[in-house]
Amino acid sequence: MPEPEARPRTILHVDMDAFYAAVEIREDPSLRGTPVIIGSAPRQGRGRGVVSTANYEARRYGIHSAMPISQAWRRCPDGAYVRPRIGFYAEISGRIFDIFRSFTDQVETLSLDEAFLDVTASRRLFGTGPEIAARIRQRIAEEERLTASVGVASNKYVAKVASDLRKPDALVVVPPGTEREFLAPLSVSRLWGAGPKVQTRLARLGLRTIGDVARNEPGFLEASLGRKLGRRLHELANGLDVRRVDPRPGRKSLGKEVTFPEDVEDRARVERTLLALCEGVARSLRTKGIAGRTVQLKLRWDGFETHTRQRTLERPADMTEVIWPVARELFREADDPRRRVRLIGVSLSGFDRPAGEQLGLLDDLDGDPATSDGESRRRLAKTMDTVADRFGRDALKRAALLDSNERGT
Repeated sequence: MPEPEARPRTILHVDMDAFYAAVEIREDPSLRGTPVIIGSAPRQGRGRGVVSTANYEARRYGIHSAMPISQAWRRCPDGAYVRPRIGFYAEISGRIFDIFRSFTDQVETLSLDEAFLDVTASRRLFGTGPEIAARIRQRIAEEERLTASVGVASNKYVAKVASDLRKPDALVVVPPGTEREFLAPLSVSRLWGAGPKVQTRLARLGLRTIGDVARNEPGFLEASLGRKLGRRLHELANGLDVRRVDPRPGRKSLGKEVTFPEDVEDRARVERTLLALCEGVARSLRTKGIAGRTVQLKLRWDGFETHTRQRTLERPADMTEVIWPVARELFREADDPRRRVRLIGVSLSGFDRPAGEQLGLLDDLDGDPATSDGESRRRLAKTMDTVADRFGRDALKRAALLDSNERGT
């Protein structure tokens, strides 16, 4: 079991309360007190997208993020359904993160509305962890007219649990040395890594609270759940988490996905869509000057069952010719021809600077790298990017996409 640090760190987990919905209510006060659901158009229960965020009034109906928008409408047809304005939310998020960074440069971005802050080195200048948390909450309220919930603890896991415990608009402090006591009465569902299947296995062992898990020997949990998971859950249950706040900038992955207007049986259409998505992701990577090593496919069937598959490349890629064959192979491996496809998506992670040359599967592997077909394709891709930026994305299309309306949006 990891030893606690001699000098406890002070970690804040800041989580904006129903951020997208709160912004829309701030902009339109007539929505206050109304169930507000941010997502795609419900179309009277026939909508194809999902819920991005729901405010607390909507959550009383059992509506939550990632729920099918059609199901949300059936539960609350009289709610206010608002299309998301991601660019607007990102602008507000940027100002909120500026507040975070006025207290510490150790800020780990989790999403537009959530972050870990390590304020250990800020205590002499700004006060204790709870005092810093209170000042951050006050500034967000005064400058943005929004509320945030904050957990203060000696590590990331306990801070995250604390911030979620009394939402919305709450400050929960877990003093160093009380982590195990704080966690003990809580459900095992709050343990990271304990999804529904693991919770069922824990219940069969008679373990229903985090305290139940903490009181058992690590060997018992490892024998029952596997060495890695058993040890990890035992550490968390005892309030131990040695991970540091990672302030490195940038997103963890970049991807695109499409929800079809109607569930699709035609595999050729699905693969054309996947090609267009790969094209869009590759273009975005080149625009940002980065490349990714891990290709992940997201596939959702009718009935909303979702699967993901991924594969790590030998070299970071930002070219469609490299990403597309891998994504197509992942799709064909995961495909069930008996099912209709509701959603398809592709993303890349493990970012690095692009390698000088990326060869496609059909490129000449024995040729001179300076004159290889791979380098020619790179120049062509950059030319297509320039044309798309000037005349629009449909100005040039791959032949495989000419007879379709698919775009790498």
